[in-house]
Amino acid sequence: MTTLAFPYRFDSRGRTAEVDSYHRHVANLVEQTLLTAPGERVNRPDFGAGLNDLVFEPGSEALTGAMDAMVRAAMQRWLAEVARVIDLAVTYDEGFLVVALEYEVLATGQRLRQDVRRPS
Repeated sequence: MTTLAFPYRFDSRGRTAEVDSYHRHVANLVEQTLLTAPGERVNRPDFGAGLNDLVFEPGSEALTGAMDAMVRAAMQRWLAEVARVIDLAVTYDEGFLVVALEYEVLATGQRLRQDVRRPS
């Protein structure tokens, strides 16, 4: 199965770049889901978790709780057939908002961990 690289780019041959594994493809899907803001995609305006919309909000327990709920909801809605959330932690680390996500790739049963860091 051939899957496109994210972000979209060209490879050294001038062709559309592809990812080297299914697990990398799933990681790309997770990143797209977390960082896309609802309303950003034309044909799917409700897609995404919108984490980038919250990076300039002041850090608080209420905000990290809301972000936890947003990430879980987006993963369940958009990637339920691809991955299952095992563990999720939203924290602030030296001026960065960090979403640490562990999930299981359903097709292979392999667990992956992915961190998304954004300046806050």
